[in-house]
Amino acid sequence: MTAVGPVGPTGPAGPAGSAGRGGSDPGDVCDVGLLAPGRVGSPAGTATGDLAFLAALLDAEAALTRAQASLGLAPTGAADAVTAVAADPARFDVHALALHARTGGNPVIPLVTELGAAVGAEHSPYVHRGATSQDIMDTAAMLVAVRTLDLVLADLARAEQALARLARRHRDTVMPGRTLTQHAVPTTFGLKAAGWRSLLLDARDRVRGVRDSLPAQLGGAAGTSAAFVAYGASDTGALVEAYAAELGLTAPAMPWHTLRTPVADLAGALALTAGALGKTAADVLTLSRTEIREVSEGTRGGSSAMPHKANPVRATLVAAAARRAPYLAATLYGSLAAEDERAAGAWHAEWEPLRDLLRLVGGAARDAAELTEGLQVHADAMRAHLDLTQGLIVSERLSAELTPVLGRAPAVELLTRAARRAAAEDRPLAELLASEPGLRTLDLAALTDPTRYTGSAGALTDRALERR
Repeated sequence: MTAVGPVGPTGPAGPAGSAGRGGSDPGDVCDVGLLAPGRVGSPAGTATGDLAFLAALLDAEAALTRAQASLGLAPTGAADAVTAVAADPARFDVHALALHARTGGNPVIPLVTELGAAVGAEHSPYVHRGATSQDIMDTAAMLVAVRTLDLVLADLARAEQALARLARRHRDTVMPGRTLTQHAVPTTFGLKAAGWRSLLLDARDRVRGVRDSLPAQLGGAAGTSAAFVAYGASDTGALVEAYAAELGLTAPAMPWHTLRTPVADLAGALALTAGALGKTAADVLTLSRTEIREVSEGTRGGSSAMPHKANPVRATLVAAAARRAPYLAATLYGSLAAEDERAAGAWHAEWEPLRDLLRLVGGAARDAAELTEGLQVHADAMRAHLDLTQGLIVSERLSAELTPVLGRAPAVELLTRAARRAAAEDRPLAELLASEPGLRTLDLAALTDPTRYTGSAGALTDRALERR
């Protein structure tokens, strides 16, 4: 292992854009999110940055020494020393650690060298004692995930509350229901918003479940905990329990070096969340088109060339996240097929996609909260659009009402003919049907009023809003 020098003046506290850089190579700049407007500046972006991962790695190392000290396997002084040094990630040059990680294939190896040097010769033997690099990397990844998921859940709560308000306010705001891009039958915006919220709550529940189940990792070189036994541990299960407790993670029944259920669970929950938020974004993008404009974002996204534009930027960024997330999750699922007791490549392939997925969903949750909190609903446009098809949007209702009067086949034939005339002559369907002798006793104005054909939309909205 090659020693890494202490952080220099261009380290974490250095100039903007150089945090943790170390060296002066202009090509070695950090990722500041220039091409990632969906996650830049978000709490999740900070929680998944290189410095956050470094802090999690140090937390994992310190917790290991403390857990061993709690069982009499290490001196209390060593635990105190490692914890004190680990509490200050700025002591370490994250860029230099990254460069030295190439030697052993992961950043834990150079970090252990630096951490041992920082705590001094007396305590360095108790740094990383009995562990393998994957123990620390996996545990740090779980720590970062838990911390990021807490932020995601906070933004999902904001979006859920905003959608509940919209659903209540617009419980009876009638709008065209669309299937296969075309007007189908009337619905309400309240029911649509309640549906968005329901999907978001599905995602929330899965994220909560995964967050609460994420485990620490501690198994040693090949998952047998042999080194811990060699260092005096009579009950390695107790050590794992103590380690997990120090970190606020769950204690696994056995090491999961190549049993990657926790990562797969993360992948699934995050991909579902991106898709759930993406459904809202997709609908907003459609409904905010210039020629529809039934909703609009509360913030105006400008154009570099067209001053008149008010682009739905928040919805656009959420939609972009929903498109990317499944492919990142696919890489994590692909890493389930990991060979031997510790894998070459499958484990390494997880690091960047997992972080990208956490960042992506964290940014999408932030943008979804802003989108839903500021969403403007244009009920007048919704009402006007109900009349675009001259009453044809309630043809389903007319079919049900006319069948007892005329018989099924004659009713279908009449409505088909009248629908064609209404479209061709741009005349209201009620006016055309009024000339039919057999229908003069019917209140055709009421039967063709789209605001009177929303079925159980109100009751369904109320029921959906009962969910907490």
